[in-house]
Amino acid sequence: MSRVIGIDLGTTNSVVAVLENGRPEVIPNAEGHRTTPSVVMLGDPENILVGELAKRQLVLEPSRVVYSVKRFMGARMDEVADRMNGITYNVGPDAVGMAAVVIGEDTWTPEEISAETLRKMKSTAEEFLGEEVENAVITVPAHFNDSQRQATKQAAEMAGLTALRIINEPTAAALAYGLTLPETRSVVAVFDFGGGTFDVSILDIDGDIFEVKSTGGDTNLGGDSINELLVEHIALNIRSETNIDPLKDAKAHQRIVEAAEAAKCELSSLQKTVISLPYIVSDENGPKHYSGEITREEFTKLIEPVLDKLLEPCHTAITDAGIELEDLTALVLVGGSTRIPAVRELAREVFKLEPDCSLNPDEVVGCGAAIQAGIMTGEIEEVLLIDVTPLSLGIELADDVFSPIIPRNSSVPTTVKKKFTTVKDNQSTVKVHVLQGERKMASANRSLAHFRLNDIPPAPKEIPEVEVSFHIDANGILTVSAMDLTSGCTDEVRVESMSMAHESEADKMAQEAATKTELDRVFLQKSLVKERRRDMEERLDALKASSEIKIMDADQAEQLKEAFFKLDVALAQDDWALIEDAERAARGIFVEITSLASMRSLDKNALDLGDSNFEISSVKKSDSTQ
Repeated sequence: MSRVIGIDLGTTNSVVAVLENGRPEVIPNAEGHRTTPSVVMLGDPENILVGELAKRQLVLEPSRVVYSVKRFMGARMDEVADRMNGITYNVGPDAVGMAAVVIGEDTWTPEEISAETLRKMKSTAEEFLGEEVENAVITVPAHFNDSQRQATKQAAEMAGLTALRIINEPTAAALAYGLTLPETRSVVAVFDFGGGTFDVSILDIDGDIFEVKSTGGDTNLGGDSINELLVEHIALNIRSETNIDPLKDAKAHQRIVEAAEAAKCELSSLQKTVISLPYIVSDENGPKHYSGEITREEFTKLIEPVLDKLLEPCHTAITDAGIELEDLTALVLVGGSTRIPAVRELAREVFKLEPDCSLNPDEVVGCGAAIQAGIMTGEIEEVLLIDVTPLSLGIELADDVFSPIIPRNSSVPTTVKKKFTTVKDNQSTVKVHVLQGERKMASANRSLAHFRLNDIPPAPKEIPEVEVSFHIDANGILTVSAMDLTSGCTDEVRVESMSMAHESEADKMAQEAATKTELDRVFLQKSLVKERRRDMEERLDALKASSEIKIMDADQAEQLKEAFFKLDVALAQDDWALIEDAERAARGIFVEITSLASMRSLDKNALDLGDSNFEISSVKKSDSTQ
């Protein structure tokens, strides 16, 4: 196999590395820098700029320069608003409704723009190695869903690269850190706070076995979020001094963004800094200037909303890993935003460990990708890497119930199979709706794909057995199949990015599920009530169809009809007390009718059939596809 490179495709900066003599080496770009801004200037296809050259054009031509596009990878238009975070370029739908960047009359998908960055990484590596590069290991945030992972692979293909492996960024960082460890067992917390995403993972490293125990995070939280707060702070000061909103002017906005980024970096080493923006706005009286001082203390107070959002994913990761804080042996910081003293102090307080700063936080993920590349080519002795899936995966059942098949934080690659059945007599097809999330209500989770299994042989409900299989490969990409075990007919879907119905951040979804446990409990109770109501109707229908005698008079029929109506109203109103009363009343009438019908049936059968009798069997429904 030819040389395989490792690429950290970052929101703010990207890194390319290669294994040299058993050690990862970061490759400098043509400008001599070890990191390349993930910034692309679009326009003439023959004159596309990438990296530092594109970044320099942000002030001059902000409408043509795209940055932080990683936030839109694999996203639909209805998800874009939550991901803008101060990004000023236009975003619209592409041909199939996915988010795309609009530059003049041209529309660019996030994959096409990211492909330009990857193409830059590819050419950087080829110039360094003196040979063509075709294969790469590319990193993504641990909480990237299947749509985002597929989008990353598509971007690589557009750049002329085959993504041999998609690896989670915290896991890559742990691989790089693991090379520095002695042959002893370590439990490591990787705190990855980059430009656009936040991940925290707990890994158990035992010799050459790297096992991810849990992961948490937010794919829409990063250094860009801090920049946005600082930009608003500076703009507010300018507005108060000049009565002019600088954010309405694209060039002034971009100058403030750059000033905020510079101030953020300076406050990592200084107690205070000065933000100077001459000629930032103008009115009929001429140009206006701005100069203001900000201290580290003021800055820390300003970014508290972002710092607060870092806490919950950390606690979740610790809990999900099933460990105590004293079990941790190391805290590894990853991402340029961990240089902020307040962020570093927060990590120290949460994990009760002094952060390990032996690795460059900007480069460690790229180095880990290069190590994984070396493992795949045999340059490094095989390391067993056990990663996890960040959210539960399952299907929708009847009554909007979500049935998890692969629980969150399950090790990958993995294959899990589960049997379901039908809910209607002679049902010849079942719809398999694949979902990702933690809510008990299927509609509250992320929709991944739909497909149908057809040609099921006619049979009474609950008789057919449909086996649903979920397979997650080493890249975290999902394939779902379904098979009717009687006929052997089968169908499957590989969950592609264009099939995604919607996506939101994994940790946000997990937190939402945790806060709505009571709501989900009531939802499941209501689902059981609905099932019992259907069961009463179905049993009565079966009794009427199979009996030659009248099983209820007009008054009983009217009472039962009214009782079912009251139950349906109570269910619609979400009033649990009314639901219980209405179900109790309906069941009382139902028992009275069926008991009387059984007695009448026994009397008739005693005359006509001797000792035989008639019995209604109560079949408890199993989990079933809808």
